[in-house]
Amino acid sequence: MYNNRNYYWSPYYPNKPIYTPYDYPYWAHMPMYNPDYWRKAIPLKDYGPEPFVVNIKQATLQNDNFRTALWTGKYLQLTLMTINVGEDIGLEMHPDVDQFIRIEQGQGLVMMGDDKDNLSYRQRVYEDYAIFIPAGKWHNVINTGRVPLKLYSIYAPPEHPRGTVHKTKKDAQQHHK
Repeated sequence: MYNNRNYYWSPYYPNKPIYTPYDYPYWAHMPMYNPDYWRKAIPLKDYGPEPFVVNIKQATLQNDNFRTALWTGKYLQLTLMTINVGEDIGLEMHPDVDQFIRIEQGQGLVMMGDDKDNLSYRQRVYEDYAIFIPAGKWHNVINTGRVPLKLYSIYAPPEHPRGTVHKTKKDAQQHHK
């Protein structure tokens, strides 16, 4: 009933084997090739409208500017953002632009509404959360955590000029006026 393959008794699965490392091929335990093992810093600049592929999480976590446009096309724009502890993106509304935001680090509070004085929609967000903001909605994202809130935002159509880099929120406010 038992043999040298380390079988064990079970009332449901008689003679089910217990696998050992020797039961698998030699290559099954070798480390897999990871092309990002020696990650090099990604030059953060606007690569649009040319075709572009990027490790978006690495680029987002690498960004220390308030806003950096990473890709701007004719109908779409990707920006990286870092919101410092206790700060926010700023109350804004895009009348003809839909927006997608994904949190890569930190936690925050999202507020949205039809009127800037009545932001009735409130939701806590954390790492790996996605936020969808329809055109015409007033919105704000506040960093409520203890680390910088790192996120990327996709605008359709583009919201900022190609190559936009705002080191701080103050720079962004001055440019927006």
